[in-house]
Amino acid sequence: MNETALLIAATIASGTPLALAGLGLLLNEKAGILNLGAEGMMLVAAIAGFATAFLTGSDTLAFAAGAAAGALMALIFGLLVIWLNTNQYASGLALSLFGGGFSAFVGVAFVGKKLAERPSYEIPFLGDLPFVGPALFRQHPMAYVAIALTLAVAWFLYRSRAGLVLRAVGESPESAHALGYRVRLLRLGAVVAGGALCGLAGAYLSVVYAPLWVEGLVSGRGWIALALTTFATWRPARVLLGAYLFGGVTMLQFALQTMEVEVASQLLAMLPYLATIVVLALISRNPTWIRINMPASLGKPFHPGS
Repeated sequence: MNETALLIAATIASGTPLALAGLGLLLNEKAGILNLGAEGMMLVAAIAGFATAFLTGSDTLAFAAGAAAGALMALIFGLLVIWLNTNQYASGLALSLFGGGFSAFVGVAFVGKKLAERPSYEIPFLGDLPFVGPALFRQHPMAYVAIALTLAVAWFLYRSRAGLVLRAVGESPESAHALGYRVRLLRLGAVVAGGALCGLAGAYLSVVYAPLWVEGLVSGRGWIALALTTFATWRPARVLLGAYLFGGVTMLQFALQTMEVEVASQLLAMLPYLATIVVLALISRNPTWIRINMPASLGKPFHPGS
């Protein structure tokens, strides 16, 4: 029973960065912008967060640095694709490649270094409950922030006027522009906000989840988060549930190793990525379902003068 509780706790911890990045990419795509640079943004944010935590000892400043790094990279991407009308796919891939190289270059001085022992967290009284205490109520505060952000994004998109406008921009930027909305500024705001959330995800990985820095620390989670938005059919609650699902698959490899199941370690390491491919393959069997839920202008450029 205790092992099950620990597995649930590890699943939530592993799913938290996927949820944060997935929510950020969801905001991008709801505005009609496809950002393939999540991996690069998360890597730059991870080294920014780790370096800040290592030099200052403050996790709060580390998360702020990670969010700022992600937002800055997203701002550059947004200016390129929204104002200069560069190709969204090529620009996103370039951002991802740049982030990988830049984080490796900047992080050379921090390779192999670790942060001071991390404090333990638990919600008073609830953390002492049998089973559910260690499973749910001893998480880092950022895990609960991810849940709160999911509720906030859902409310914003479906209950607020600003969210309705953002969704309208993602469905038909021409119509929104004709009604007097500043489409490019709205898209840029969504892109920067999404970048900040990806930055929080990257900082979480280097400051909390694995409090150290190694090159390529994100290990493909940016691509999984990108697939997660399609898996969730662009709905915030499903992004959170999907993040925990992929987090559980990631933790399954360690659980099987603990139980001494005779499976090649390489195969176990493949599980999260194999699950991503399988899920996308199953979803792609029904293109009509994807087309109905996908923002109509996703990945398409918008020219106000046209």
